[in-house]
Amino acid sequence: MGEQKVDAEFAGPDRRRFMRAILRDLQALEAMLSNGLIEEGVRRVGAEQEVFLVDRHWHPAPASLKALELVNDPHFTTELGLFQLECNLDPQLFGGDCFRRMEHQLSGLLGQLRRAIGPAGLEIVLTGILPSLRRSDLGLENMVPNPRYQMLNRAMTALRGQDYEIAIEGADELRLKHDSVMVEACNTSFQVHLQSGAAEFPNLYNIAQALAGPLLSCCSNSPLLFGRRLWTETRIALFEQAVDTRSPNHERDVQARVSFGDRWLRRSVVEIYREDVARFRTLVGGESGEDPMAILERGGVPELRSLRLHNGTVYRWNRACYGVTDGKPHLRIENRVLPSGPSVTDEVANGAFWYGCMLGLAAKHEDITKVMEFEHARANFTTGARYGLGAPMIWLDGEEMSAPHLVLDHLLPLAEAGLRSGGVDDADRERYLGVIERRVRTGRTGARWLLFSLAQMKGHGTAAERLTALTSATAARQQSGATVESWEPAQRVEAGGWKHNYVHIEQYMSTDLYTVQEDDPVELAANLMQWHGIRHVPVEDQEHRLVGLVSYRSLLRLLTAQDAARGADAIPVSEVMHRDPFTVAPGTTTMRAIELMNTHKVGCLPVVHRGRLVGMITPGDFADIASQLLKQKLAE
Repeated sequence: MGEQKVDAEFAGPDRRRFMRAILRDLQALEAMLSNGLIEEGVRRVGAEQEVFLVDRHWHPAPASLKALELVNDPHFTTELGLFQLECNLDPQLFGGDCFRRMEHQLSGLLGQLRRAIGPAGLEIVLTGILPSLRRSDLGLENMVPNPRYQMLNRAMTALRGQDYEIAIEGADELRLKHDSVMVEACNTSFQVHLQSGAAEFPNLYNIAQALAGPLLSCCSNSPLLFGRRLWTETRIALFEQAVDTRSPNHERDVQARVSFGDRWLRRSVVEIYREDVARFRTLVGGESGEDPMAILERGGVPELRSLRLHNGTVYRWNRACYGVTDGKPHLRIENRVLPSGPSVTDEVANGAFWYGCMLGLAAKHEDITKVMEFEHARANFTTGARYGLGAPMIWLDGEEMSAPHLVLDHLLPLAEAGLRSGGVDDADRERYLGVIERRVRTGRTGARWLLFSLAQMKGHGTAAERLTALTSATAARQQSGATVESWEPAQRVEAGGWKHNYVHIEQYMSTDLYTVQEDDPVELAANLMQWHGIRHVPVEDQEHRLVGLVSYRSLLRLLTAQDAARGADAIPVSEVMHRDPFTVAPGTTTMRAIELMNTHKVGCLPVVHRGRLVGMITPGDFADIASQLLKQKLAE
């Protein structure tokens, strides 16, 4: 959660004043570190829970402002998308039953939220990427009307200079362009915080970097986006590309705004802040408040508002945070790696595992950089995100092993030792680490549950029904209290009926299209129709913009008129195509599409998004709807 009060316009003198305020804050932080003013000897843990809001049909519900009003609790706040909320837990002193208390508070707050929004037809889902999310949900109309988000979007988009391009390959491939940072709203996470003393911060931060890959391998829960099977933890690749402000035409090394980093931390947390100030242009500005150095001279504690605001626009996967609790300044490591879900218990177990590994490794290695190469930590992060428990890992001293071997034989014992040394209750150590052990031994992460469930439903219903069933089943199993390794696969019937899965044409349109270009011979279009049993072939340009449509009827007219001089095989597509076909957008309702086809007597409707061809609707695509209507009539 970032600072919300920002300047509506931010340029020229305002930007220079804000940068000076950042540098002054950085100077004050250095002074506090030099004079030993950062809180030491206190270990606190905390977490932020992000959730999706859905309607009764398990589709994203842009109702966060209404939900906040209904729940009326300061623990909740907005996120980027109107279909998301964030819940901030109270910090807990590390030790004893801190994780049980964390789980109890989180379950209580989520239950409170469900009770508040349920009568309004809303529900919440904890998942890294909502399976039933659609591309049409990512318009600017679904961005929270908050000056911070709007200003960040304008500033980031201006820096990039053109559309954001998403390209992710897994079992399937996803390529799309988007004109705003709203693709970031596909993601939700469970962010955990660990308070650190100033002297130990560099080693603890480096340990967090070293653990990021192994942690992802056993906690992944985001393998799907728009029905495509991509990375095991697709959030990682998606977030890095969704707010990539670098121009695609840059010709030198430029660090991305979302990154793992490129080196170990050596001496102080100040290195991170200096690097971020040096590399990343300020995007938003706000009131800096009183001079932090003057506050220090009076014996006070500065809030470092400007530095913190800028820090909130640089998205390291492990982020350094400065805060003030009970009048004392402190440092925290914010772990942004973990996805939301699968269940509250799974999430708290993930956090406990991370905390234990952090302290266990710190007790054994005063300087983790002496036994691990940074490049290995970064490689583990990528392979863990891509392959989950199937990832190969390179651990300390360059030892290579599988992710399950690393977790079971190395990290779980370290986590046990770390939690024990911190005074965590025996029963809680056994409970939460037991969740991780069962998950790894069975191989049933949230990601694998989603993929297995999807595979089991193959051939049943439409893609939209299957994805809706995943969302519905996720919500139901979360409320059961069971952890993910014991979940039964999702079933198509859990989609809640067929009607709401045919509301918009993007839910069932054909996206695997055969197309031609204007200068192709008409013979190619004719053969495509013959080979694949289709009656219409879209014509597009190199940028996938729709420029026309070739119909079976137009080819028949051509053959009837046979130009003996030229021969049909020499005629370009451009001479027979219809240049102004009726088109629809992905969010067009089913009834509207049917009306258009009947009114204009057309046999197909190309589906176009921002000028580019993304799908096709034909009468055959309505066959399943007709079948379901017939079944309903017969049942009546």
